[in-house]
Amino acid sequence: MVYDIAVVGGGIVGLATTRELLLRHPKLRIANVEKEDVWSKHQTGHNSGVIHSGIYYKPGSLKAKLCVEGRKLAWEYCDAKGIEYRNVGKLIVAVDEKQTAKIEGIAKQGEINGVEGLEFLGGNAARALEPALNCTAALLSPETGIIDSHAYMLALQGAVEDRGGMIAFNTPVERLAPTAEGWEVRFGGAEAGNLIVDAVINSAGLGAQGIARATESYSAARVPRLVLAKGNYFGFAGRPAFSHLIYPAPVEGGLGTHVTLDLAGRMRFGPDVEWIDTETYTVDPKRADSFYASVRTYFPALPDNALVPDYCGIRPKLTGKGEPAADFLIDGPADETQAPLAQPDRATAF
Repeated sequence: MVYDIAVVGGGIVGLATTRELLLRHPKLRIANVEKEDVWSKHQTGHNSGVIHSGIYYKPGSLKAKLCVEGRKLAWEYCDAKGIEYRNVGKLIVAVDEKQTAKIEGIAKQGEINGVEGLEFLGGNAARALEPALNCTAALLSPETGIIDSHAYMLALQGAVEDRGGMIAFNTPVERLAPTAEGWEVRFGGAEAGNLIVDAVINSAGLGAQGIARATESYSAARVPRLVLAKGNYFGFAGRPAFSHLIYPAPVEGGLGTHVTLDLAGRMRFGPDVEWIDTETYTVDPKRADSFYASVRTYFPALPDNALVPDYCGIRPKLTGKGEPAADFLIDGPADETQAPLAQPDRATAF
């Protein structure tokens, strides 16, 4: 079979990219190449299901721009496809003066980023919305919501296949090599072989650096390090105490151990930040000890023995513990001759 483009990675970004290419260029022959036997088995399949409003990111950054625009497009797509979602809203809470100053800064940042409806609340106003909450102040973000991510992925898969795109599961990419005819995509699996395509898009998530290193003529110095930040979630063994998502002031490496709700009405706490060396999806029950201490700062009525290990996800980062968070950088063909990223200050998607 002959294809024009190969998109490596069957997560939400890989499938969305494949769909968008087919919408814009319906005559293109596009293959989405996924090493697993189903899509979203790694990063996409282990997230919180929260669609963020865009308040946390530095004004002018790609993260801010893409989060605000992407959230609006996501809701439009859900409406068009009948995908269930709910704008439950989020409260970012402060329990002391230092945290209050931090969320005031987040509010100003969100306004600059164009996030709609932000409202700064005093402690009494916040407790009027959520009686179980302990806080001195809170920032209400009404445009934050939750989504049926599985249904979203099914819709993307259907859109790709309806437009003639092909999703090749069990197809691990082993090498990318430029040839006179185009890019040769060498893949393994039960039916190992190769494809010749005009372009390759690396959307492999946790495997993006590995694909980049397996790309002939791509400078190894341009491949940044991969830092794994694992986030663990614990379920709540009881009736949900909140109707909004509840987030503490952000912490290093993440957004703090927060209250996450799902469309079935279940309440979870997480994620925390656990710096790891290898990809693993087991939750250590002992980590619940730190969860109790963290959660009780804003939910003091959390009972003993109320937390049960649930699931975890892994954030692929370019910056590690104690380093400032990085912005996105999307590399294209013109970037191949750039200087090495010895100590990158921006996140890179190839």
